[in-house]
Amino acid sequence: MSQRHEAARPTRPRLKPLPEERWDPRTRELLAAAPHDPGGGIPNIFTTLVRHPDLYEQFLPFGGQLLGAGRLPGEVRELLILRTAWNTGARYEWGRHLPLARAAGVTEAEIDRIGAGPQAPGWADLQRHLIRAADELHGDATMSDATWEGLAGHFGDAELIEIVMLVGQYQMVAFFLNATGVELEPGFDSTGFPEGARP
Repeated sequence: MSQRHEAARPTRPRLKPLPEERWDPRTRELLAAAPHDPGGGIPNIFTTLVRHPDLYEQFLPFGGQLLGAGRLPGEVRELLILRTAWNTGARYEWGRHLPLARAAGVTEAEIDRIGAGPQAPGWADLQRHLIRAADELHGDATMSDATWEGLAGHFGDAELIEIVMLVGQYQMVAFFLNATGVELEPGFDSTGFPEGARP
């Protein structure tokens, strides 16, 4: 990420979570359907996005399909999401998905080299193709033949579609998080978020 883009980031939230005293019955119903943290709290992304209830209502099932009911193995999904978070500088996205990635089987060594990209030593061939796919979709809005064919050796048509849609979804989420300045909740951190120049 360029210094110019880094400088454009908000230093404090531009939109804060909607205070509970302003939740009307529809808001309460919408937020009840959101994933809750173990302590019962609702993540800030949802209590902020619900300021646009119609959009929120459509966003939640699509995101839930990709995150909780998709065809991709959890490790694959989370590698793609973490690399997308790194590419977009989305610290909130990174912090929220670290525990999900670990639970899905992504190792600490893999997390540590997310920022080094597809050429980093240690990736398996499939992982290398996945990281490259996230990079190409981020930078070029498409995938090279070599990357597509590499993934097609492991996945069917539905999974290939899901890879593209997953990266696109989490790019969009990163845009929202970065532009509005959604803050990471207490108890979550961005440990290991790669610093330095990003694409």
